[in-house]
Order: sequence, then structure tokens, then C-alpha cells
Amino acid sequence: MAGGKEIRNKIKSVQNTRKITKAMEMVSVSKMRRAQERMRSGRPYTQKIRRLAANLALANVTDYRHPFLAKVENPKKVGLVLISTDKGLCGGLNTNLFRMVLNRLKEWEEAGASDIRVTCIGNKGLGFMQRMGAKVISHVTQLGDTPHLERLIGPMKVMIDAYMAGQVEAVFIAFNQFVNTMKQEPRIVQLLPLTGESMGTPDSSWDYIYEPDAQAVIDEVMLRLVEAAVYQTVAENMASEQSARMVAMKAASDNAGNVIKQLQLVYNKTRQAAITREISEIVSGAAAV
Repeated sequence: MAGGKEIRNKIKSVQNTRKITKAMEMVSVSKMRRAQERMRSGRPYTQKIRRLAANLALANVTDYRHPFLAKVENPKKVGLVLISTDKGLCGGLNTNLFRMVLNRLKEWEEAGASDIRVTCIGNKGLGFMQRMGAKVISHVTQLGDTPHLERLIGPMKVMIDAYMAGQVEAVFIAFNQFVNTMKQEPRIVQLLPLTGESMGTPDSSWDYIYEPDAQAVIDEVMLRLVEAAVYQTVAENMASEQSARMVAMKAASDNAGNVIKQLQLVYNKTRQAAITREISEIVSGAAAV
């Protein structure tokens, strides 16, 4: 059994670790509230522009057909936008997403996909793809606690340009969807070409007057729709990150408390055994005299 000094040092070490995890839990609680408010405030705009795009492209009959609306079956050239966190200590949030991405990559390869290009948003996802040897064409890291659209446009433009040039036939986006504080679901959804699921259903048959023309308006709306979708998924992932980190740090703090109680029990038993041994030695010495 370890000595009393070693046990005291161990208890002190666990207590220091518990202070760190408790502080990180409190910080995550504050950041989680702001991230959830930001995520919820962005949902109405995203839903509205999806319905507008559906009205423009699906409900109304125009001579112009945007490339984002082209139908592709079993694409051989696939683009993937992987949204992950920049930091760790958030439980299995990234691990679950990477496992789903890995399975999907295997499915694409088995289906005959010859070229898979990746855009990484977040340091963890970038490291994962680089270790796999994936073809990373663009990335952005260190986004902080607030997503900024101007930082997302650059790497996304590389993927969109590849799609417009025919180098990529379909683009998918992988992220963690925020359900509630205790639950975050990894998802992979199709970003391009736009589908009825991603755009929503038209409200009704509207007769629009296009200015300057239908092509210019639809081009702008479709681009804004993709930007809004990417921004919203990043906001969802950040809310999921802070929630998962809060839960993970709370679990770590609780486990540290249990470890401290067990170590204190061991320390008390060790100290009691030492006292009992000293008393026995004194009694034995007195009897010998």
C-alpha cells in the first residue's frame, strides 16, 4: 500500500485538476448560452432564404436553370465540407463525426467515386483528413467562439469554383447538429446540387418581376443560400461544441470528486494502520522491559 505522503500528493494533484475542469465547465456554460442564441437567431434567415430560393427556382418556370439545381445520380467526383472544432476536451463530439465521415468515404469509394476533395473548417478535422491522406483543397482554422462569414467565404469559394468547373459533381457537408444541451447528432447532408430537402417547399406560386433579369437574381439568391447554409451549420457545430464541453467537464469534475473520496478513504486506512502498528510496537516494547 502506498505511503501517506504519496496519497496526500495524489489527492492534491486531483484537487488541482478538479479546479481546472470546474473552471472550464463554468466558462463553457457562458459560451454555450451565447452560441445557442446565435444559432437560434440565424435559423429564421436561413429558413426564409431557403423558401425564397424554392419559390424562385422550383415554383416558377423560367428559361434559366442554375447549375446548383442540376440533378446528379451516383456522383463520381465528390466534395466534402468537414466542420469540426479547433479545440478538444469536448467528449466524443469530433470522434462520432469522424467515424460517420470515414464510413461515408468508404461508401463513396465502393460506389466508384474516383476523386474526393475536402474543405476543412476547424483544426481537428484538418488534422484528421491530413492523417488520412485526403485531398484537402482549402481549409480555415482558429475561428474563435463566433463564426464570421467573411472567413468562411474564402475556403468555400474554392469548393464552389470546383463544382462550377465540373471538377466536383456533388458537395456534402458534415457537421454536428445541435438538438439540446445533452444531445448532438453528427450529420452529413448534401449541399450541392440543391435538393428539395435542402431548399424547402415553395410557399405558393408567386409571379416575380426580376430586376435586372432572372439569371442575375437567381444567381445571387443561390449563392446567398449556400453561404447561409454553411454559416448556420458552423453555428450549429459551435453550439454543439460548447454543450459537449460543458457536459464533459462536469463529468470530469464529478469523477475527480469521487476519486478524491476514495483516496481519502485509503489515506485514512493507511494512517490508522500506521497508528495501530506504532501502538503494538510500544506495547511490545513495554512488555519486554
